[in-house]
Order: sequence, then C-alpha cells, then structure tokens
Amino acid sequence: MIVRSLDDIDGTDADVVTENWRSRRIVLARDGVGFSFHETVLYAGTETSMWYANHIELVHCIEGEAEVTNDETGETFLIKPGMLYLLDGHEHHTVRPKTDFRVLCVFNPPVTGREVHDENGVYPLLTEEPATAE
Repeated sequence: MIVRSLDDIDGTDADVVTENWRSRRIVLARDGVGFSFHETVLYAGTETSMWYANHIELVHCIEGEAEVTNDETGETFLIKPGMLYLLDGHEHHTVRPKTDFRVLCVFNPPVTGREVHDENGVYPLLTEEPATAE
C-alpha cells in the first residue's frame, strides 16, 4: 500500500514548477502501478499549448476555470469544477486559465516525474523500472 500526502512531494524532484504551472507528481512510473497521478495548478492569465503524443491524459478540475481548445478542431470548452477532459486521441490542445486552475491528472503510460514539455508541447516517453520493496 502506498500512502502519500502533498507535503511529501513539496520541494522534491516530483514538485515541478514552471512559469505557467506547478505539478506535484504524486504517483509515478517507479511506483509500478501502470499510471501516474498528479495535482497541477495552471496559473490564471497564462496560455499553455500541449500535445501528449506519447500519453493519454485525463484532467479533472477541482478548482477554478479554464478554456481548453482542441487545436485540431477549433472547439473550445469552458472547464469548471466537477468537469473533466480526456485526451484519448493525443489531441493538440491549449489551456487558458481564467483563474488559477487546479486539476487532478492521470497519465498512461505513467510519467517518471522528470518530463517537461518540449518545443512541440510533448512529454518525451521516458521509462523507469518500478522501485523494489526493501
């Protein structure tokens, strides 16, 4: 059984901060459970274009509001608490938070925690063997 709090993540290499967002990566590839789980805050007034060419991502909003645009179709959705979006087709998308936008995210395959978006908004497909119990 894995038990963690956000306090356990704060200030570690699993606490990734950029100009546009902060992502606390709670469950990672090294945990060996087949997915990763993150709490991310995208900052109000920013714009982040992403494309998860190597991952499926589910994003569930728990606080704030943001416009999410499917850059391939031009469709724009206002995401509010209790709503989610699922990038099941590796869609290019842009997120424009109206307020600080706090979301819970699940990635498959799991991320290692070291990923950052490249010039195309893509996370590289990094792999990591699960940690062994001692």
